[in-house]
Amino acid sequence: MNSLAHHWLVAERGGEKVLQSFSTLFPQATLYTLVATGDQERFGSWLSGHSVITSPLQRFPTVERRYKALLPFFPWALKRLKVKPGTKLLLSSDASVVKGMQIPEGCLHVCYCHSPPRYLWEMQDTYLQQSSGLGCFGKTVFKAVTPYVRAFDRKGADRVDHFIANSQFVAERIQRCYGREAAVIYPPVAFDDFNYCECKEEFYLVVSELVPYKRIDIAVDAFNRNGKRLLIIGSGSELEHLKSLAQPNIEFLGRAPFDTLKQAYSKCRAFIFPGIEDFGITPLEAQASGTPVIAYGEGGALETVIDAETGLFFDAQTADSLVDAVDRFEGMQLDPLACRRQAERFSEPRFRLEMKEFLVKVAPDILDGYDWPAIG
Repeated sequence: MNSLAHHWLVAERGGEKVLQSFSTLFPQATLYTLVATGDQERFGSWLSGHSVITSPLQRFPTVERRYKALLPFFPWALKRLKVKPGTKLLLSSDASVVKGMQIPEGCLHVCYCHSPPRYLWEMQDTYLQQSSGLGCFGKTVFKAVTPYVRAFDRKGADRVDHFIANSQFVAERIQRCYGREAAVIYPPVAFDDFNYCECKEEFYLVVSELVPYKRIDIAVDAFNRNGKRLLIIGSGSELEHLKSLAQPNIEFLGRAPFDTLKQAYSKCRAFIFPGIEDFGITPLEAQASGTPVIAYGEGGALETVIDAETGLFFDAQTADSLVDAVDRFEGMQLDPLACRRQAERFSEPRFRLEMKEFLVKVAPDILDGYDWPAIG
C-alpha cells in the first residue's frame, strides 16, 4: 500500500501540479494533508480518485483562509495525522513541515521538497509582514514558537529516507538547513497548455503573487522610469501599494482567467522575473509560449533560463539594473523556438519518468510487481 502527502490543498499552484503528477503514478493512493478546501473540483478530476485525510486543523473555523496563521499548531496537528499501518511507501510533496507526520514502522518516506520553509529558516520577517491577520499578539506568539516549529521540521527531515529537490538551488538549501543530500528532479511544466507565438507586441509581462518577497516593486519602479508598457497579472497583499506607485503605462489585471494569461504570455515582448525563487514555474510557462525572460540572476531562474539564448539576467536586484537589462534586451534578437525547446526539457512525461526511475531505484522491493500507469 502506497500513500501520498502534501502540505495543504487550498489552491492550485506549482506544488499542486507536482502532486497531480504523483497522482498519475499512484492514482488510488490515500492522500494526507494538513488542511483541504471543501471545493475540491477546483483541482480537476484527478483528486476524486483519492481518499483525502486531513489533520485536526481542518476543524478550525475559516481554516481555508487562515491556515498560515495556524503555523504554531502544525506540529501538534501532524503528530495526530498518522499514516495507516501497512503503508510501505509514503511519497510527500512538501514546502512546509508535513515531512514530520507520523508514519508506521517499515514505511519508506521519500520527500519531494519544494523548499525548506523560508518562514522558519530564512524569511520570518517577510512571513510576518504578509500575515497581517495575525495581529500584534499573534506575531509575538509566532516569534516565540518558531524555534519549536523549526526544531520539529528538522526532526521530521531527519526521519525522511530520501530527499528530492526541485532544483539545485533547493538541494543546496536542504544541505544547509537539514544537513541532507538531495537528488534533483525538476518539476513538470505543462508546456502544451500554452500558445506558442513568434509575433510579439510592444508590452512586457509580470505574472506573480503580489507579496513582498517577489519584488514586483522593482519592476514597477523600472517601468515607471523607462515608460514602457507593463502588464501585471496576479494579486496579493502588495496590490494596492503597487498600484499607488505605478504610472499609467503599468496595468494591473488581477487574477486573470487562464485564457487571458495564455494570451499575455504568447504576445508579450518579454517576461519580467525580479524575485528569487526556489525554482519558478512562470519563466518556463513564458518560454513555452516562445517568450524570452528577463530575470534576476539568482535562484532557480539560473537553472531554467539560458542567458543570451532564451533570456538574459540582471545582476543586481534593483530598478536601475532591470532598466539596463531591458535596454540590452531590446538590442538583441532571441529565437522564440529556442525558448519553446527549453520549456520542453521540463515536460510532465519527463518528470513522471524520472520520478518512477528514482522510486524504483530506492524502493525496489516495495515496487516490485507494481502496475505502473502509462508515463507519457
